[in-house]
Amino acid sequence: MRWDTNKNAYTLTFAAVLVVVVGILLSVAAVSLKPFQRKNADLEKMQNILRAIRVAVDRRDVAAGYRAYIEAAQVLDDKGKPIEHPETPAFHIDLATETKKPLAEQGLPIFKAKKQGQPYYIIPLYGHGLWGPIWGYISLESDLNTVYGITFDHASETPGLGAEITQPYFQDQYESEKIFDDQGHFRGIAAVKGYSDPDRDKKDDGRVDAISGATITSNGVTAMIRDRLRLYIPYLKELKMRNHG
Repeated sequence: MRWDTNKNAYTLTFAAVLVVVVGILLSVAAVSLKPFQRKNADLEKMQNILRAIRVAVDRRDVAAGYRAYIEAAQVLDDKGKPIEHPETPAFHIDLATETKKPLAEQGLPIFKAKKQGQPYYIIPLYGHGLWGPIWGYISLESDLNTVYGITFDHASETPGLGAEITQPYFQDQYESEKIFDDQGHFRGIAAVKGYSDPDRDKKDDGRVDAISGATITSNGVTAMIRDRLRLYIPYLKELKMRNHG
């Protein structure tokens, strides 16, 4: 039987077959590429964790660098207690999913690193900017108060404005800032619009200079740091007492 290529039936049948074939090929490609995509995502995550302790590692060396610097990874409950056998290991916790759960059901990942003999504690961050999610990692020194390093990233912030949170000039301001005040009260670190240049070297007021023209994104960074670190206060205070007697 020969098809009459001039009839609508032929055109519709050909289109339907083409859609099915293309769909199958795309599905096969998606399944086959998934392991590579997951591996790349894991390597990027390792890089970002290491950047929080000011370690820059090439992608091909990042797995070895991660093993060299990261000593332990834990999942905490909402009371700051380590979960002995978490359903999801700390590294694989997705905060975009986790933050949608009630706090009592959330797992709070934390990573302990050692660099040049000094311990650092790395806490993942997740929040919202102007156009979508923002995230990052913040590391604290052994006093569990002083910021050693920080890194931010985003999904869709405006280039030249909110997207500037990824730039060193913005992130470097956070180094040596304190998340607790002199009385031991938690305050986080605020990105303040118009923070004057002479004050930028001041590291005891919990403030950095916000990004000009990106008020909503800067406020999102402030809220992200405050809201995520607040969840770790019980753990940080208990660990501080244990470490310093």
